Amino acid sequence: MPELVFPSPRLHASWLEARAEWGPEDHMDGAGLGSDDDVDSPEGFAAWTERLRGYGDRTRPVEQGRVHATYWWIAEGDTYLGAIDLRHYLNGFLLDAGGHIGYGIRPSARRRGLAGWALGAVLYEARLLGMDRVLLTCDPGNTGSARTIERGGGVLEDVRETLVGPKRRYWIDL
Repeated sequence: MPELVFPSPRLHASWLEARAEWGPEDHMDGAGLGSDDDVDSPEGFAAWTERLRGYGDRTRPVEQGRVHATYWWIAEGDTYLGAIDLRHYLNGFLLDAGGHIGYGIRPSARRRGLAGWALGAVLYEARLLGMDRVLLTCDPGNTGSARTIERGGGVLEDVRETLVGPKRRYWIDL
């Protein structure tokens, strides 16, 4: 059975396998991975997962351009299947292009309903944070993600050009 777990160094090997499936140039949505994060060495990976866990602590400051966010990994035993994050509030970029929730499922684990299952669990967490609605976005050609968002209650607001290309923008009332 899959479960949501906080980022952990114990999944390092499986996470690296997932990254290889995506390819080195592809963005792993929901993972919180920055271009300068060292995830190849065990020490760098441990520091990165610790930093991800810290972003959810609203008593601690976050770096310029970031917002407080809670990160979960979708795992089955010791196998990393994907990631989902809940941004506690939006800055200008997230309002335009990124949204409150981002997720990504490794290619070999897709079409199992994992994204929809994880989205449902994170919508519950958003309610616990006192949010009354959340924004999700996806690329116009990503029909799988659009279906997941729509099944989760997403209502399309618009499709717009953003700094990172065109995005479909959906709101889900909680």
